[in-house]
Amino acid sequence: MQPDDSRPARPRRPYKTEEALDSGPNGYNRAMSWILAVETSTEWCSVALGRAAGAGIECLVRHEHTGARSSARVLPAAGELLAEAGIALADCAAIAFGAGPGSFTGLRTACGVAQGLAFGAGLPVVPVNTLMTCAERARAATPALPDTTAVLVALDARMDEAYAASFRWDAAAQEWTALTPMQVSAPETVALPDGAFWLAGNASTVFGERLAGLARAARVLPEAMPHAQPMVAIALRALARGEAIDADQAMPLYLRNKVAQTIAEREAAAAARAAAQPGKAS
Repeated sequence: MQPDDSRPARPRRPYKTEEALDSGPNGYNRAMSWILAVETSTEWCSVALGRAAGAGIECLVRHEHTGARSSARVLPAAGELLAEAGIALADCAAIAFGAGPGSFTGLRTACGVAQGLAFGAGLPVVPVNTLMTCAERARAATPALPDTTAVLVALDARMDEAYAASFRWDAAAQEWTALTPMQVSAPETVALPDGAFWLAGNASTVFGERLAGLARAARVLPEAMPHAQPMVAIALRALARGEAIDADQAMPLYLRNKVAQTIAEREAAAAARAAAQPGKAS
């Protein structure tokens, strides 16, 4: 059934641009523009409340390993952070969420929570690419990311595949430039950027030498995983560019056309892996 397009379009709200964030009493004070970020694309429930503070970002964080229970923890964590900051949800400028790629259930959780909170408080939402979030974490590492070095992000996507994309930080524009498109593929076929690069994400640990580019990487950062704290920085920049959207337009970013395997497919894949291992009986 086709969607009903006969209803009038919902008017878009004029969300605050970079100029409006500095505009004084009738706009957000930029230094007071809080972003609530929700990230549940992995087995971690990550929630952050942050704002610009001088040249950096002031951030309160809850980052907990919850497994499949993120949906039960994310709202209490958000409430704790708001109470700690002494603000109401309506005092925030926007709600950011990890749009994907990542766990199918986790992406739906983050998107649904962001939509529900945004609808209730009359706020816009900012979808954030989870792979870019990993690149942002890598950029915060010590020693610092060299100016001309790219970041290849590769995450375990289960089903013997990896999510991957590469980025380069543009210091002049203060933003990431995508160098290779997002993909989900066998670890051996991950596309590599030209020149020197750092490798972020847990695919290096999960797949080892099977992961394309592991031997070429100038630095390997398996701990640079999706996290709500770097998402705040990305969302603040997006908000300043006027990229916030209405809550009803928010949706997860899926790279797989089929998000679940049948029992027969899982059994066939397990048999193929067993057959490929030396010394295993057929």
